[in-house]
Order: sequence, then C-alpha cells, then structure tokens
Amino acid sequence: MNRTINRISLSLSVVLLTACGGGANNGDLQEYIQRTKNKPSGQIEPLPAFQPYRSFSYSAMTMRSPFEPPVQEEQRRAQLTGKQVEPDFNRQKEYLEGFNISSLMMVGTLTKNGQLWALIDDGQGGVHAVTEGNYLGKNHGRIVSASPTQLQVLEIVADGANGWVERPRIIELQEKE
Repeated sequence: MNRTINRISLSLSVVLLTACGGGANNGDLQEYIQRTKNKPSGQIEPLPAFQPYRSFSYSAMTMRSPFEPPVQEEQRRAQLTGKQVEPDFNRQKEYLEGFNISSLMMVGTLTKNGQLWALIDDGQGGVHAVTEGNYLGKNHGRIVSASPTQLQVLEIVADGANGWVERPRIIELQEKE
C-alpha cells in the first residue's frame, strides 16, 4: 500500500511539473524582449561643468561681539541711570514677598481711617491687606500707588549687567463672576 501511494504521488508531481513548465503562452513576453533589444541605445548626458570653490574670508573676527553692548551704549546707559537702583537686602521681608507677583490677585479694597487698603489673594486661600509702601512679589516689588481698581508696583530686577533696574507692574482688581 505504501508503494502505491509513493507511485501515485510521484506521477502526480511529474504531471504538475510538466504543466507549469511549458507552453507557447509566453510569446508576447518574447516579443517584448526582442523589441527592447532592437531599440537603439540612449546617449548619456555629459557631466555638468565644475564650478571651483571660492573660499570666504571672514573679516568680522576683529569686530565687536554681537552679544556685547557697544561702548557708546554702555556710556549712554551710565548717563541715563543717574541714580543707582539697588534692593535693600537688610530690610525684613514681608509675607507676600514669598509669592510670585503673577500669582497674586487683587480681590477688593477697604478704607480704614481714611487710608485705602487693597485685599490681595495669595492663591493659597489667604487674603491679605496691603497699602502704599508694602512689599510683595519675589522681585522686591514695592507698592507705590493704590486706587480702588488697581495697585501700581515698582519691582527691582537684575539688568543682566551686574546692576539693577526698576520695572513697573500693575495689579488690577479681579472681579469674580
């Protein structure tokens, strides 16, 4: 029985291989190959003309660095800043100086003995009363003017050239809906 199965499978393999291998059905392929071989060969385009490299001479090496202010600007800045601004590091810090000024919100005002006091929300659930002369924010901000709708604060920040500069900020009244 084993032999019979082997003979049948061998015969079947031979029949399948002969069916796949032959035939005149590839005439169109042979024709295409012949047409391609008969075409004239193409011309290769010539190489483009070579442009020689021209070196660049960097002459700005001896000039002022673009990251340093010009000498005239430093002299003008020294003339404009007649008063030297510097924060008072010996002053005892107030509570609101531990917060960024952008996180503080003015939420109201009240008047006591003729003086206007602004109510400041510190963003952590606390509301504090401040008036002109009080300090707030991490950049040595001092309240220079208070009105019922806003506080004008003058901060002292580093100018990047080992000095200090005053920067005005306004904290406006935030009304809740």
